[in-house]
Amino acid sequence: MSKRSRDLPRRSCLSVPGSSERFLQKGPTIQADMTFLDLEDSVAPLEKVEARNKVVDAIKNLDWGDRVLCVRVNAWDTIWTYGDVIDVVSGSGERLDEIMMPKVQTASDVVAMDLLLTQIEKNAGLPVGHIGIEAQIETALGLINVEEICAASPRLETIVFGPADFAASMEMPVLTGGVQISDYPGDHFHYVFNKILMAGRANGLQVIDGPFLKIKELDLLRDYCMRTRTLGYDGKWALHPDQVTLINEIYSPTQEQFDKAWAIIDAYKQATESDRKGAVMFGDEMIDEASRKMAMKFISRGERAGLKRSN
Repeated sequence: MSKRSRDLPRRSCLSVPGSSERFLQKGPTIQADMTFLDLEDSVAPLEKVEARNKVVDAIKNLDWGDRVLCVRVNAWDTIWTYGDVIDVVSGSGERLDEIMMPKVQTASDVVAMDLLLTQIEKNAGLPVGHIGIEAQIETALGLINVEEICAASPRLETIVFGPADFAASMEMPVLTGGVQISDYPGDHFHYVFNKILMAGRANGLQVIDGPFLKIKELDLLRDYCMRTRTLGYDGKWALHPDQVTLINEIYSPTQEQFDKAWAIIDAYKQATESDRKGAVMFGDEMIDEASRKMAMKFISRGERAGLKRSN
């Protein structure tokens, strides 16, 4: 996996069409934690081969800062996958962090990509293992196999849910994916969110929710983001600059939460190391080792988001 990108934040993951020079030029100016240049669904079939060159040029010649930089290639069941990977990885140099795989169905899909990347890295003079993998779960079969998929390669950094293709795979009676369905008494993706999250966390991966397609409905986006944020997801895709700002806010701890987490760590350290107690009162609650673990998650997320402890 890419040592540089594995632990970087991915609160907002911005999609940029690889065939559009205008959007590629604008991509670095949008303050997303992660940007992926897309060769799949946002690129017309007749534009896919030429888009590879545009993507390589953008990676090499634009300033992407410290963000995670990724390219989404076409799925294995198309005619473009191997060409996408060979041309992009061979031509982009070390600035490319990851390849995103859409519509991953089985662990063997990931293993095949790992083997191909190893050969390309050797021939291109890149460190073996430099390119990480993001895997999208977008089908019923992919969800059934998600545990094996998440354990398939040390290159894996992130597991991503694709709501629109998943809704189509399940034959849900909807025409817009990744939004709330008022006719359903609850969250129709709740099981899916949890299953993907558990598989990702069990294998040390970041876990990302897919796009919210009603781009102008920021209040609805906030409501939907809170579902996966509350479960423990690391971030969400963005399709527009306005979504990036909101998503960064929602998937970051507040300063108050960050400071409280540090206060819990201090109190627990005092209790265990100086007072030799396994549990101690912190305000009106009892804290113990489980409290320390929860607090450390807030601290790590806050630090990844650039927060610093208040004086």
